[in-house]
Amino acid sequence: MNSPSASDVSLYELALAMEPPPPVLQVSPATLKSVLDSILQLLIEQEMPAVVWAKLPRGDVWQLEVERYATLVGVPKAIYLFKSQRDEGEDAGAVNLPLSSNGDEDVSKLIVPSPAASVIVNVPLAPESQLRREYFLVIWSAQFRGVLLAHRPRSIQQVSKTIPLALVDSVAMSGQLGQITTSEEPPERKQLLLTVCSFEQRLVEQILAGLEQAIAASQAIEDLVPEASAYLPDGSKITEQWQQFLTEMPVTAPADLDWLGRLFGKQLQHQEENWQRGTIYRKQAELAETLRIQNEELLDSLRLKDEFLNNVGQELRTPLTTIKTALSLLNSPSLKPNQRQRYMDLIAKECDRQSSLITSLLNLVQLEQVVDQTTLPPLKISDVVPGVVSTYQPLAEEKGVMLAYTVPEDLPTVSCVNNWLRQIVINLLHNSIKFTPRGGQVWVRAKQQGDYVQLEFRDTGIGISPSEIPKIFDRFYRVRQSGDDSSGAGLGLTIVQQLLLHCGGSISVKSKIGEGSVFNVLLPIHKTPSESAPFT
Repeated sequence: MNSPSASDVSLYELALAMEPPPPVLQVSPATLKSVLDSILQLLIEQEMPAVVWAKLPRGDVWQLEVERYATLVGVPKAIYLFKSQRDEGEDAGAVNLPLSSNGDEDVSKLIVPSPAASVIVNVPLAPESQLRREYFLVIWSAQFRGVLLAHRPRSIQQVSKTIPLALVDSVAMSGQLGQITTSEEPPERKQLLLTVCSFEQRLVEQILAGLEQAIAASQAIEDLVPEASAYLPDGSKITEQWQQFLTEMPVTAPADLDWLGRLFGKQLQHQEENWQRGTIYRKQAELAETLRIQNEELLDSLRLKDEFLNNVGQELRTPLTTIKTALSLLNSPSLKPNQRQRYMDLIAKECDRQSSLITSLLNLVQLEQVVDQTTLPPLKISDVVPGVVSTYQPLAEEKGVMLAYTVPEDLPTVSCVNNWLRQIVINLLHNSIKFTPRGGQVWVRAKQQGDYVQLEFRDTGIGISPSEIPKIFDRFYRVRQSGDDSSGAGLGLTIVQQLLLHCGGSISVKSKIGEGSVFNVLLPIHKTPSESAPFT
């Protein structure tokens, strides 16, 4: 071993000065702790006599395995726990895992022997020790010699300039270090550690020589805390003590590498446990996100229902207000016969509107309670459309509108309920006739289009403004155009859209003011279960 000198050196730099230099890895504090625990647990489980040198990050959680080994009964051991006098929490890049605890530690606390066992010797370091930004675990046992060394750089830029991107810890990084600025780095990236792990005896001896120099430099602590001399053994006695332990330690033949397999298995177990915990956390996060989305959907549903009830109340109130006003006017003694008739017609019209509104509301509520059907019955378009068109022929003639249809008999059947298709045709045909002035035309055409049958409702009516087209399927919305008959409930197109959704169809509209509108309905062609089943 080298003789101690008046100043210490960086263990990390000592390691890199070796020929050839050991590989350097970049890991997170969590990974460092996992490896530390694996090595110490191997000593505990195999009850290996050993000399241990360690300097660990702040926090009781880091020292748990060291203290477990210290309390192991019947196993010869010596533990030297190095401590920095400076509070590492004041350093910008200090390692501080979420589990870390402890507040400021003064020098007197550092040099008091650990309550875990008297075998732990606490060794304070000088205030400006080169080891201040380093952590290490050195093991010297009969089975193996090993060193785990971690250097905490001042910045991520220093990391990228010091070594190439040899290994990126999956928890800490997802991109190249050199492409990240310090201000934008997440905390786990700022705490990356440059790590060396080696079982080469020559490197272990070099690190122990560096520790001897650090102990020699730490004697200045007696000037800072005079009472420390009562607890602090002489530095030369500490090094003499562990050198004696090393000479007395039996040596196992180099060919016995069974311990290495156990260490590897222990580390694999740690990684598996971490993976399992990560999987549980991910599932919990996914569940929380699902619950959040469901909660938002529920709140939206409640809001829509509130709006619906509010709109229903307003729509039901309007006809009743008109009827009440007309009835009060009918009681006037000076009312002329033609005025009386006009008010009677108004009452009848509003009663019809009220009845239409209630019927539409009941139909809409019934539709929303329908359970989606996996198989709908086959239905021929020609069995429904011609009959509905014929029913509306007298109304079209009375209004002076030409009404015609083209529905080929050989069209494939569609998946839809008879009453649903009838209501779709009635609502669209009624709108086309209502908004087409005298002398206009209305056509209904059907044709196959891929896996669908298309029903086209075309008219030469007043048309719909482009700004209103996105709103026409909203509940209670009525197009406000000149000549518009406002007696409708504003639910016809909403019901059409809901019916088509239930049978897997769709509806679209094209319109120009003064030129008319075209409503295109797509109904899925009916397929038997064998036709709809996936190919196997």
